[in-house]
Order: sequence, then C-alpha cells, then structure tokens
Amino acid sequence: MNSHNVPFTNAAGQQLAARLDLPVNQHPHTFALFAHCFTCNKNLTAVHNISRALNLQGIAVLRFDFTGLGESEGDFADTNFSSNVEDLVEAAQFMEKTYQTPTILIGHSLGGAAVVCAAMQLPEVKAVVTIGAPYDPAHVEHLLSQKIDDIESEGIAEVRIGGRPFTVKKQFLEDIREQSLSEKLARLNKALLILHSPQDLTVSIENAANMYHAARHPKSFITLDGADHLLSNKKDSFYAGDIIACWVRKYINLPEAEKLRSDKQVVVRLGEKGYTTEVMVRHHSLIADEPESVGGNDFGPSPYELVSAGLGTCTAMTLQMYARRKKWPLREVRVHLNHYKDYASDMMEGDEPQGKIDHFERLIELDGDLSDEQRTRLLEIADRCPVHRTLTDEVKIVTTEK
Repeated sequence: MNSHNVPFTNAAGQQLAARLDLPVNQHPHTFALFAHCFTCNKNLTAVHNISRALNLQGIAVLRFDFTGLGESEGDFADTNFSSNVEDLVEAAQFMEKTYQTPTILIGHSLGGAAVVCAAMQLPEVKAVVTIGAPYDPAHVEHLLSQKIDDIESEGIAEVRIGGRPFTVKKQFLEDIREQSLSEKLARLNKALLILHSPQDLTVSIENAANMYHAARHPKSFITLDGADHLLSNKKDSFYAGDIIACWVRKYINLPEAEKLRSDKQVVVRLGEKGYTTEVMVRHHSLIADEPESVGGNDFGPSPYELVSAGLGTCTAMTLQMYARRKKWPLREVRVHLNHYKDYASDMMEGDEPQGKIDHFERLIELDGDLSDEQRTRLLEIADRCPVHRTLTDEVKIVTTEK
C-alpha cells in the first residue's frame, strides 16, 4: 500500500493525524474518507484492509484519528459525537483543497453514525457506507455503564474501554443523547450501504434493521456473517472492502482504471507488514500473498503459483490458437499445474554438491473430438508455448534501483 502521512488542522486549530492510501498506479480516480470506531484509531487492521481493497479498484482512501485519539492532538475528554462530525467535515474540506473532494464516506461503528451526519453537510458525497453502526449514537452509553452515575453526578469520570482508560465528561453524554439518525437517514438523498454482522455483540443487528427502514432508496444491506464488531478476522475486513468496492460502482461513475504510468509492464508493491502484495499490470490489479503456514494472509496466490498460472495460461492459449489455425475440433483446454523443488538426477552422484532444481508438473486435459495424432501433436505444441520456452531457456534479470 502506498501510504503517506498527511496531517491537517481541525476547526479548533489542532493537528489531526491522517494517512492517505493510494492505489498502485498512484493516480486515483476517486477518493473516499474513512471514520474509525469509537475510541479506536486509523491504524486498526480492519481499516487498513478495507482501504487496501478499495485501492485495488483505483480508489484512494484518507483515514485519520479523531481529535484526542491515536496520534492526533487534543483532549479526548473535550470531544463528543458532534466534534467527530466536525472533524469529518474538516477532513473532507482538506481533501478538496489538497487532492480531490471525497465522493465516498465510510464509517465503522460510531464512525458510521458520524458519516451519515457529515454527509448531510457534504453535497459532493454520493455514497455512504456504515459498518456495524448504531442506529442511535446514545447506544455507546452501554460502554460507559459502570461510570454513568459518576459522570452524571461529578461531571467527569475515567472509564475503561477495550482495556484502555478514557476520561469522559457529562457534555459527552448530553451530546449523544441529543443525536438522532432517523430524520437524517430519511433526508440523506445519497446511496447507502449498511454492513453488519448478525453475531455483533457490541452493536446488535437490530440497529442495521432500524437504519435500513429509516433510510430511503437507494439503500442496500449486506450481512457480515460470522464477523465480530471490530472485524478482527482479516478475511472479514477484506470481504467488506471488496463488497464496498463492488457496490460503489453502481452509484459512482468510476472511469476505467488508468493504464500503468511506468516504463515497465508490471509494478509490484509490498506494504510495511506481512507479505500481502499489490500487483498492477497495465490497468489490471490483483493481490499476491503467501499461505498462512509461512506467515502470510493467504489473500492471493503466491509468487510461484503466479509463475505456474503464467505457464498454464500460456499453454492453454497456445494450444487453442494452434487448433483454431488447423481447424481442429478442440472445445476446451484445462491445464493442471504443480510446482516443487527436488534434487536433479545428475546431481545425486559424483562429487558435486547436491542442489535442487525447479519442477513444474503439467497435466493437460483436451476436450473435443480429436484423433490420437492430433492429441499427440497438441502435447508437443504445449512445450513450445512462449512461457514454457522462457522457463527452460537461459534467463537474464537486470536489477537497478530507482
């Protein structure tokens, strides 16, 4: 992920920490703004994964820490739901001045309720997404339940949320109790996607039902079945990101992804953590990764699996091309491949040190009313496909630093 620190100043003059995640080609056609969950921060794994999924579709994402949280300045005790909405509006205005106006707002948990409110003040926003959001912002009171009486009587108290201490003032309670999403949802006049898990123990699924009924069309609901509130399973957050990227195309006129701005055919970028890697080939994007057994996330094929895929696709294309030219009745080609390393037979003897070489097992299925001679000839042609010849010929790789 191509991510940059882009701090901005809120209405109170405090600097808020933010990161802009850009697509591989670094020329996004659409910008989204992400609001994190209550007492969380922009670096939550779920936020990072959703942002990555959107990047693959050419969408840049700005994620930031609300005032007093994460790396942002300010005192959390002086903030409330209304100030979060103000921070969102300031973030959108910063994006408009510096990059491009965001047309997508995404909010997680209480951040979901906040993006609904902020969208009312941002006419350029066309699509709003909520993830595990409460229908009533006052829903977060249950997180403060053990200290509600102290806050009410003393005007301030320290509470522990997620194992961390936070100071909460009475003004926070008063503010969330005055908020109502019902009217705002009815007047939203923007496409709305509600993502929620039936197993969410923090914000129950009934909140999603209430939001859906209060909103007008166009509105959509997708279940995040099996996910917890924080989408702590990496597969759940990537799934949510994929769903958002797919859904938003119906409501935002996303142009075709720009062709790669590079003098190379392929650009690959690995982020700071793990092995999940973004790949850009002209205007096509995909994810590569390693299996979980070797420390990866298993979000995509491994490097050797991609090499095998290249051999398989080239084999199938070459056989079909040859059969069409010969007007042979080849209906379908299926190529099964496996890669492994093993000792070369000529290295098992003698004084030379033992070494392993790469083996590609290739099983070819040919469907069609073909004669034995035609099938034999096609198997011979398989060994002449360009990728096969590249893998078996001498290869030279020239590496330079940019």
